[in-house]
Amino acid sequence: MPYRPRLHVVLFEPEIPHNTGSVGRTCLAVGAKLWLVRPLGFQLDDYHLRRAGLDYWQHLEWEVVKNWDDLLEHLPGERQWFFSTHAERPYDQAEFCEGDTFVFGNESNGLPRRWIEDAGPEALRIPVHEKVRSLNLSNSVAVACYEARRQWNAPTPS
Repeated sequence: MPYRPRLHVVLFEPEIPHNTGSVGRTCLAVGAKLWLVRPLGFQLDDYHLRRAGLDYWQHLEWEVVKNWDDLLEHLPGERQWFFSTHAERPYDQAEFCEGDTFVFGNESNGLPRRWIEDAGPEALRIPVHEKVRSLNLSNSVAVACYEARRQWNAPTPS
């Protein structure tokens, strides 16, 4: 039986290896597939990437694609949710389904503003105190993934 992830997590042009490693660990924990969209700000054999994922990385379902269009060709046709500090709709007002895709931008620039505008109600933000610009990328992925699991009342994947 082919692997069918409960979620797809996309990191668009990630820059920091230990963030990506931590996201990989979260993806494994929730049964998500990790997609990395080039260019990457690190080498895939980077010590920090592997260290953040510890010995979990070998069990992770993941794929690297050359660009956004390549990703769209490979992803299943499920819904895409775009997470950004520029979105207006809070993430906890969305209803997630198994097979959805969560898209996160890189640490410096986030996602292109046009994508957030075009996404409409599928553009989501994680509210933070006004003195905080944003959460760390790996923390944001964890918040979103575990909200989806909470909504599904999902048991831990085996």
